[in-house]
Amino acid sequence: MVEGPGRCQWALGQSDAYIAYHDQEWGVPVYDDQTHFEFLILEGAQAGLSWSTVLNKRAGYRKNFAEFDVHKVARFTPQRIERILLDPAIVRNRLKVKSVITNARCFIKVQEEFDSFSAYIWKFVDNRPVQNHWKTDADIPATSSESDALSKDLKKRGFKFVGSTIMYAHMQATGLVNDHVVSCFRYAPCKKLAKN
Repeated sequence: MVEGPGRCQWALGQSDAYIAYHDQEWGVPVYDDQTHFEFLILEGAQAGLSWSTVLNKRAGYRKNFAEFDVHKVARFTPQRIERILLDPAIVRNRLKVKSVITNARCFIKVQEEFDSFSAYIWKFVDNRPVQNHWKTDADIPATSSESDALSKDLKKRGFKFVGSTIMYAHMQATGLVNDHVVSCFRYAPCKKLAKN
């Protein structure tokens, strides 16, 4: 694996799972609704916490939230929510857990309106990943005009835990934005993955 300045600073000195996330997933354009739903859940869970905390609980989320099957999650009952809240393999925050079911139902409505959530979310970047050219991690913003617009629209549609910072993190994770620093060995490969 590449070490030192060849990787984004935030991924250095982290666990193998965290480095693998940086090297294999972060910034790769996602067009699959199930993956978008997964990151919507995980990014919402992260609010106020570190990404490493949530990443370490990813398997717990997968188990508790039906492998991120949005139609199954949308049918979860209050009793199911109570059982989930007993499991330390997830972030046991009642508002966050309840928001997953709310968001699943809103997600399905978006799919019905736009044919897919992917088609919906990509329109916020004109269907092409934003290619930034940051030199250091300190240059990378927490939000953008695109994440502001996305957040505002999602809130209007009833989604929860979708503030602009959370949605910018979602956009980074799912490759709507390429925020690898230019010296990172993943910058160019992610840029090449952009659909023409």
